[in-house]
Amino acid sequence: MKYLFSVLVENHAGVLARVSQLFSARGFNITSLTVGETEDSTISRMTIAVDGDERVMDQVKKQLNKLIDVIKVVDLTNVPQVERELVLLKVNATRQTRSEIIEIVDVFRSKIVHVASNELIIEAVGHMIKIDALIKMLKPYGIKELARTGQVCMARTE
Repeated sequence: MKYLFSVLVENHAGVLARVSQLFSARGFNITSLTVGETEDSTISRMTIAVDGDERVMDQVKKQLNKLIDVIKVVDLTNVPQVERELVLLKVNATRQTRSEIIEIVDVFRSKIVHVASNELIIEAVGHMIKIDALIKMLKPYGIKELARTGQVCMARTE
């Protein structure tokens, strides 16, 4: 099962290494990891997506909470949430295929951020499923380069 954690940590060197080591020491592959400052520059938010079973993830949560630099751990796995990811795609674009690619970009409410004679760079923001679908649609045109941010999310409040 895929688990999603939001972890507030002290914003200083070495914290990311200690948190990621906790997962790798148990043989878990982090499928997505994003880190950035919060509204308070002394605190960073890590959004961590990882596959595992419930019993082991409960242990990981407890061990995360024991790390000195960790302020708060929230398991967002079964919580209503807003999730987004950003991707930049560099796609081959000939005169013949450019209009087709532009139509696909429009359907996905994405945008073209760079145009060259033989390629386009596309920016897309959305749920991971939307990003995966866009990549699948553009793959036949030839994706030259791809950069994904990983998931960021927040719990919804009533």
